[in-house]
Amino acid sequence: MKKIIYFDNAATSWPKPEEVPAAMTRYLCGIGGSPGRSGHRLSIEAGRIVLEAREALAELFGVEDPFRIVFTKNATEALNLALRGLLKAGDHVITSSVEHNSVMRPLRALEKEGVELSVLPCSIRGELDPDAIRPAVRRNTKALVLTHAANVTGTILPIAQTGRIAHDHGIVLIVDAAQTAGALPIHVNETGIDLLAFTGHKSLFGPPGTGGLYIRQGLEANIPPLMAGGTGSRSEFEEQPDFLPDKYEAGTPNTVGLAGLGAGVAWILARGVGAIRAHEEALTGRFLNGLKEISGVTLYGPGDPSRQTALISFNIKDLMPSEVTLELDERFAILSRPGLHCAPAAHRTIGTFPQGTVRFGFSFFNTEEEIDAALAALRELARGR
Repeated sequence: MKKIIYFDNAATSWPKPEEVPAAMTRYLCGIGGSPGRSGHRLSIEAGRIVLEAREALAELFGVEDPFRIVFTKNATEALNLALRGLLKAGDHVITSSVEHNSVMRPLRALEKEGVELSVLPCSIRGELDPDAIRPAVRRNTKALVLTHAANVTGTILPIAQTGRIAHDHGIVLIVDAAQTAGALPIHVNETGIDLLAFTGHKSLFGPPGTGGLYIRQGLEANIPPLMAGGTGSRSEFEEQPDFLPDKYEAGTPNTVGLAGLGAGVAWILARGVGAIRAHEEALTGRFLNGLKEISGVTLYGPGDPSRQTALISFNIKDLMPSEVTLELDERFAILSRPGLHCAPAAHRTIGTFPQGTVRFGFSFFNTEEEIDAALAALRELARGR
């Protein structure tokens, strides 16, 4: 049996650093207590695990107060918390045409409830011109919500420039960092990010069911929680606490998941985001150079490793994306993802709706040998199409 080559890291990263399952096993087998719900040693140790994960994420994102990071089960929940909490009927919000459905679906639902929505068109490569933002601003514009990098083309959007424009107009900048947290440097203060949604299971190397939202100081006053319930704090009151992170963290947390997430982020911090980015950029460049030499292949996105994440979408002439991925899996043990990638607006933007594309997503654990094996496989598929 051939060794598996895993190129679906844009959906979820695999493998994880060995420290991640080790931390999860340590919690399950050696601790097991409920954080913040008791005063015994195992509860205290569980609370320490959650706190250390929060502190590691704060260090990664340049957040001064770790309690401004609240945990959710994924980036989707974090985005719903931000969007549904901040926007009300009569407000106006701006977004781009390359957003994931985790942004578009909440916005379309809010549109039906009276929120006005403007979708700025991106180029066929998934690029957003920051100068298009100012003309779109209205008197009632409340927020600008953008992906940090498109999940179809990997295109990196100019978050720092858009942050300056947003703040010039008194607009809240909400960033979806599902594709970039852990893969690209993110500093919330330097880039003017007010709300940062992230997931744990992609480039943070954590397990599924983990994620969170960074909330700039003062914004919590205008963002109600999605849920209310037990927090382990202020138990004498029947009202939800109004301080962070407890305001948004009702119910027993996913402590085993946060143990893994904390270990994943610690692993990133030890190596440095810059080193991880350099390796992934080199792999992307190697693949792009080889792909451009294969006849019958159409490449989407910037085609420049410095302007995109380690994510590449392409199609082979006369073959459906699902056919390509099936052949890659069954004949070459190369795992990828076909279709629309939960982002129909992005595929309309680049001209691949409704069939979609084949998407490869590389990670730190991929190698040059795997890149070369994939290129050889694609050359064979393109010749025999």
